[in-house]
Amino acid sequence: MCSWRNALRRAAAWTLALSLASIAAPASAQSRAASLASMYEGIGRAATAKELAAWDVDVRPDFKGLPPGRGSVAQGQVIWEAKCESCHGIFGESNETFTPLIGGTTAADVVSGRVARLTDAAFPGRTTLMKLPTLSTLWDYIHRAMPWNAPKSLSHDEVYAVTAFMLHLGGVVPEHFVLSHENMGQAQRLLPNRAGMSTEHGLWPGRGFGRAGVPDVRNSACMSRCASEPIEVASFIPDHARNAHGNLAEQNRGVGPQRGVDTSSVANSLAAPSLPQQALAAATARAAPPPGAAAGHPAPAAAAALALARKHNCLACHALERKLVGPALREVGPRHAARADTVEYLVRAITRGSSGVWGAVAMPAQPLGEADARALAAWLARGAP
Repeated sequence: MCSWRNALRRAAAWTLALSLASIAAPASAQSRAASLASMYEGIGRAATAKELAAWDVDVRPDFKGLPPGRGSVAQGQVIWEAKCESCHGIFGESNETFTPLIGGTTAADVVSGRVARLTDAAFPGRTTLMKLPTLSTLWDYIHRAMPWNAPKSLSHDEVYAVTAFMLHLGGVVPEHFVLSHENMGQAQRLLPNRAGMSTEHGLWPGRGFGRAGVPDVRNSACMSRCASEPIEVASFIPDHARNAHGNLAEQNRGVGPQRGVDTSSVANSLAAPSLPQQALAAATARAAPPPGAAAGHPAPAAAAALALARKHNCLACHALERKLVGPALREVGPRHAARADTVEYLVRAITRGSSGVWGAVAMPAQPLGEADARALAAWLARGAP
């Protein structure tokens, strides 16, 4: 029989198989869901519409999912100075800790849609605005993750305002501009690097989604002289991030193979058997009780103060014994020990913000209440034991 007839018969068979599979797929999915429900009876429940809405917050490049709202450049500047400037600088130039957000773009880039300096070897800096191809990405990230010490605390209007202010800092929109869900598409068409996204690469799916890309490397897997000893993959949480956003064990389900480590204390976190012994010994040494305290039982006032520091996310920017974004907490008291009003001074620094004392990174005002601020200030004045 002719080869083309065989090809037609094979194509017809594949078409029939795919049609039957498409019919059977929903039934199969329903059957599996019923099987799982019977297997885990009494565990979980259907998510409510409100819960789904709280989870489904992503904004796509075509702006699907973008909530209604509006914010001006002027409003964004006020929010920026209060909540963003301390980490990202007055003009988005950032500091020694964070990558610059603004800079490296020109008026010509706004016209062309491609940042020329990205291919300029004499300009090695790379800012966020230089690389940003979709405005939804910027809006979505600010909405989800900023400010660092209180993510998701900005309202929709505030996110629009901060985004508008950043666009103004980059010379994309004028100072009287008001960004909203209605004109996001117009602002997108002014991004300096809007034409910078490419699918012509070796990553999946690559080649403009039309065909598989050429791999970036052509190496073959090495399968000789492999190590015979078992390899242990392990990690541990650094002190400054241990409980920055709450206890991980309380944020994961109590069923299934993946469990969150208990980060409520150093001792609990170190109980994980996968922690390398060397790191375990070092972390245990760091967690040793201060002089004069009973072994394993820190002074109650110190324990309460450390709990407050975790509660108010102080450890997101400060570590106990070393500089992080801000100074080590145990350096603060000795630095101001000569003052007669050390505690009062620290209360003001916490509640009103502080800048210029420890370098270029300013600390924004912390709205944690007078009682908590005073307890933390007294603890810091004693050297953060």
